[in-house]
Amino acid sequence: MGVMNRRTLLAAGAAAALVPMSASAQSRALREAATYSAERRGVSLFVLQRGQMVFEDYPNGGGPQRGWELASGTKSFSGVMAAAAGQDGLLTLDERAADTLPEWRGDSAKRRITIRHLLSLTSGIEGGRLGRPPTYAEAVAAPATAEPGARFSYGPLPFQIFGEIMRRKTGGDPLDYLTRRILTPLNIRPTRWRRGVDGNPHLPSGAQLTARDWATFGAFVLRGGDGHVDAEVLRENFEPSRANPGYGLTWWLLRDGLIPPRPGAGVDVSGALAARFGEISMAAGAGDQRLYLVPDLQLVIVRQASGILRAMREARRGGGNAWSDDDFLQIVLNA
Repeated sequence: MGVMNRRTLLAAGAAAALVPMSASAQSRALREAATYSAERRGVSLFVLQRGQMVFEDYPNGGGPQRGWELASGTKSFSGVMAAAAGQDGLLTLDERAADTLPEWRGDSAKRRITIRHLLSLTSGIEGGRLGRPPTYAEAVAAPATAEPGARFSYGPLPFQIFGEIMRRKTGGDPLDYLTRRILTPLNIRPTRWRRGVDGNPHLPSGAQLTARDWATFGAFVLRGGDGHVDAEVLRENFEPSRANPGYGLTWWLLRDGLIPPRPGAGVDVSGALAARFGEISMAAGAGDQRLYLVPDLQLVIVRQASGILRAMREARRGGGNAWSDDDFLQIVLNA
């Protein structure tokens, strides 16, 4: 078990209770959630409600200024980038990717793929190997193996394709655009963002952020983008596809019918939780990196962990101290 080295519960917690419960019950629930996280390699637990921090904890070598890899938690920045691009008149979700990628126009399957298909992972192009993003050019060259919209396939390729689309639309670096439009106005400073051998930013899994900065991003999304992005495109981030009721555009929707990224990923939630607390959405990455949004409670929860590769190996073997979104949220929400 990790030793918790910093934990703060605001005295105002009773006024901002996560759910109708006493301040002592809230404190107990959050401390229990912190223990659950710390025992599973947790390094950060940060909770905002109505824009105010109500709890933070940094066990196992974590700290408020230390950034950690988000892994696939990075993917949700692409959905919000699309909303910014919509506001700027650069794209619509239902435009064909081939409008920007002329090399696709001669392919009967790929020329029908829309940006919505790419960001919902239903383009018909296989998601590709997890944790190994191809270059933008390699992703664009990948074949379609299914009809657009017919099948959910999780992986990095569609996000690298979206990166190439944004590169061509903006005439520059997609990360520069994201930074100018979203990150800098929110005072978010990634501690790192990995790039490929082609020099382009990894949009599926490249970001490294502090818990506070990731929570700031989540709160911005929960507020509807503050008028700085296309509100309709942002709402579409949280609408499921027919191929996967549990995935919108770059965000997981924790509801019945969710098709997880892989067996043992810990991506799960009971229908009872969703029924009681409303829609719960999530950005999620390997090693159990999590950003949860609970709109009905105006709640943002960030959980980060170390040992991504070790966690993936343990998940494949099964057993042990496995992470469960459902178990964790039941503790936090005192369900």
